[in-house]
Amino acid sequence: MSQQVNTRELILGILLEVNKEGQYSHLVIRSTLEKYQYLEKQERAFITRVCEGTLEYKLRLDYILNQFSTVPAEKMKPVIRELLRSSVYQILYMDSVPDSAVCNEAVKLARKKGFYNLTGFVNGVLRKVAREYGSIRFPGKEEPEDYLSVIYSMPKWLVQRFLEQYGFEKTEKMLESFLKEKPTTIRIREYLVEKEAVLESLKSQKVTVEKAPYVENAYYLKDYDYLPALDAFRVGSIQVQDVSSMLVGEIADPKEGDYVIDLCAAPGGKTLCIADKLKGTGRVDARDISRTKTDYIRENAIRQNFLNVVVTEKDATQLDSESLEKADIVLADVPCSGLGVMGRKTDIKYKLNPAKMQELVGLQREILEQASTYVKPGGTLIYSTCTIGKEENQDNVEWFLEHYPYELESLDPYLCEELKSETTRKGYLQLLPGVHQCDGFFIARLKRKTEWN
Repeated sequence: MSQQVNTRELILGILLEVNKEGQYSHLVIRSTLEKYQYLEKQERAFITRVCEGTLEYKLRLDYILNQFSTVPAEKMKPVIRELLRSSVYQILYMDSVPDSAVCNEAVKLARKKGFYNLTGFVNGVLRKVAREYGSIRFPGKEEPEDYLSVIYSMPKWLVQRFLEQYGFEKTEKMLESFLKEKPTTIRIREYLVEKEAVLESLKSQKVTVEKAPYVENAYYLKDYDYLPALDAFRVGSIQVQDVSSMLVGEIADPKEGDYVIDLCAAPGGKTLCIADKLKGTGRVDARDISRTKTDYIRENAIRQNFLNVVVTEKDATQLDSESLEKADIVLADVPCSGLGVMGRKTDIKYKLNPAKMQELVGLQREILEQASTYVKPGGTLIYSTCTIGKEENQDNVEWFLEHYPYELESLDPYLCEELKSETTRKGYLQLLPGVHQCDGFFIARLKRKTEWN
């Protein structure tokens, strides 16, 4: 049956939904693969690889197309543009696909979509790329903004920001990291779970397991087909979560019996990590704004049989008077620009702009304002984001300390030696992809003062 499906036509449809209609790539890819579940594993992998790669390298692919096309990429008809982008990606980055096959299939698909008069154009551009790619002159490092933007396919305005805040060397490491394949990272439960038994279960199902850094129970998984088919996942012994997110639980350091509020809890990794550390005691009040998000948290809490997790729909920007000064710990992992996870969510770099970033800073401060009232005197507020910009991180913490009765606490007692630095002693940690072995993340631990001067 799978032979009746044109995988390249599916790829074209996905790319048009994402780039023309503004849909999120991971949702469109997942929806398409669910619709065509009967496709062979190799075909599913091909669709995913070409779609993700084409989107990831979009700016670089356009730069290449513009060297060989009489029509600039931005002026092409959407169908032709996506067809050429995905075909160039296959020619340049997928050795398993013969160049001639890529060209022939693109011409057939252009004809099938009704662009008979452009088949010669498609064929000519692709064959020229395949034949003369080595002659392309890319920007050099003497033009740092152009070089980083084109080589790593990053919008120039973001490159400029990164260069201002981190300099050339760190910026290049980050951009290079975003383009690397990311393994699945999981956390093995601590409470009522034998770690060695979980590792043996995974290996018995032919999964490659490697130790991940920084957190004791963090591991990488490779060579599996479908996560829910793994026994360890099905019985709730493991949870998908990046190491950077796990570090929030380490830094929060809950004690048995604590009452914890997680204000922006979806997708729930930090909620479940905290619940695990409570060892069946206390309570984690996991909140988020939509039914879709809370249902997802609830589903994972049930799978892992956490009875100390309560999931509710609440808007974190609205004051909950019933929670005033009741929590031992409040987690404010706020909505952010997501610049630290662009390696997993390619769409971010294309959908974001400076105005949206400024709006997010305002939203983050609204949430912090409410969060500050829920912490008991002497209790802890954890502020975190999955981004790497100063405006959403250090600047927000400085603003918060000026207006609310809190002080930063050193993070050194909660982290491995490798992560201890001057910033952790100040009370916050800025993780950078490519510099650290995890996603980009910011975490600050703030203690509520018992008296306010």
